[in-house]
Amino acid sequence: QVQVVESGGGLVQPGGSLRLSCAASGSMFSTYAMYWYRQAPGKQRELVAFITSSGSTNYADSVKGRCTISRDNPKNTVHLQMNSLKPDDTAVYYCNAATRGRNYWGQGTQVTVSS
Repeated sequence: QVQVVESGGGLVQPGGSLRLSCAASGSMFSTYAMYWYRQAPGKQRELVAFITSSGSTNYADSVKGRCTISRDNPKNTVHLQMNSLKPDDTAVYYCNAATRGRNYWGQGTQVTVSS
């Protein structure tokens, strides 16, 4: 069983920045593929970004150029740096750890972009 815990959400003004963090348990963290999803009220959960075990990254078109995903394997942590935030980025952000054919989800962290 892998425990996943997100942190770093909050209220930010449009144009601001936030850095989300995701800690995942397990001695094999470096082999996990790590994903960030988000779900806005009334909408389906959507993939925001992911990073593979080798460090390759991919982003949704809606956040490309504004977000950066990175991983710190010694700390079992993945970060999502979000810049130039927009009201449309308001959502609960979830971290997902994928390993050995299974997916583990965190409880989510709320990001609200509002003036």
